[in-house]
Amino acid sequence: MTAESRLAAIEERLRALEDEREITRLILSYGPLVDSGCAGDVAALWDEDGVYDVDELLMTGRAEIEAMVRSAPHQRWIGGGCAHFVGPPHVTVDGDEATAAGYTLMIVNTPDGFVLRRATANHWRLRRTPSGWRAVTRTNRVLDGREESPGLLASHFPDAVRHRP
Repeated sequence: MTAESRLAAIEERLRALEDEREITRLILSYGPLVDSGCAGDVAALWDEDGVYDVDELLMTGRAEIEAMVRSAPHQRWIGGGCAHFVGPPHVTVDGDEATAAGYTLMIVNTPDGFVLRRATANHWRLRRTPSGWRAVTRTNRVLDGREESPGLLASHFPDAVRHRP
């Protein structure tokens, strides 16, 4: 191997690591930003026309995502005490496109203490933009036994073989 080819290989590996790190940081920032009510910063995680698809709500574009964070129901969650705990994502980068899969837990404060409100499967599609990586779509499905939820996770691993009873 020539010095040039070795350097090119190192640069390629470094870029892949930097991409994965940036995407992971973007995804992991969702919880602290949404729980602190930073509506504009939450919306900025998405591309201008990005989609956030949750079981109970479909948001298209940054304005709708920002409005969700500013909404009275979400502000009540924050006011009462809540945590969106985002588990570390499994990230796959392919050039300027990427996907990620992982979990989110929503924990809320109640008179009896903290309780788990919901556990969700998350699938992200991301794109490199001039401003860095941004979410194109994020799809969440509650993990309540419906087939759609594990299917969403499995879709990130196209070569995985699912074993169903």
